[in-house]
Amino acid sequence: MDFASSIAEESTDDSSESRDSIRVQATVAEIGARMGFEIWVPSNDRKKVLLHVPANLQDMLVKRLPLNYEENTLRTIQNIDVIWLRHRSMIRAFEIEDTTAIYSGLLRMADLLALQPNMDIRLSIVAPDGKRDKVMQQIKRPVFSLLERGPMYEQCSYISYNSIENLSEEKHLTHMNETIVEEYEEFAEV
Repeated sequence: MDFASSIAEESTDDSSESRDSIRVQATVAEIGARMGFEIWVPSNDRKKVLLHVPANLQDMLVKRLPLNYEENTLRTIQNIDVIWLRHRSMIRAFEIEDTTAIYSGLLRMADLLALQPNMDIRLSIVAPDGKRDKVMQQIKRPVFSLLERGPMYEQCSYISYNSIENLSEEKHLTHMNETIVEEYEEFAEV
């Protein structure tokens, strides 16, 4: 299967999937906010995401990225679906891949690592359980294996929608840190 066919196969315009994607994006934002992180969501998703985030956490969503990177890097970062921030540093970045091609989210993550190879950030692709195998297949593509920091499959995990839902139900998130995500993520095996 060629690249264009792969993208076409993964892409869909189903509005219920779009709603699921926004709901999950909001849940990932809410989890981070409950743990005390500032949250970045791209401006074109912000209004839809805020509809699903509790009012008491909405102030945790920043309107401007508090980062000092060159313009190319900032443009890449601004398009990542959810970023958890602490003290002007990115802690975790998430791409929610339901209605868009998995490849596009991985490409954004790879761009970020290529532009900032010394950046210390955890990366995750969040997708429905049914797309797990596709995520694992795409993350091991040769183009993602030759990054300066090492293969993408060692740096970017997969988290299922169900795992995000389960994580959001943790009663003590306000007392936890980002390492709790490690209990819910999977890395591709070579």
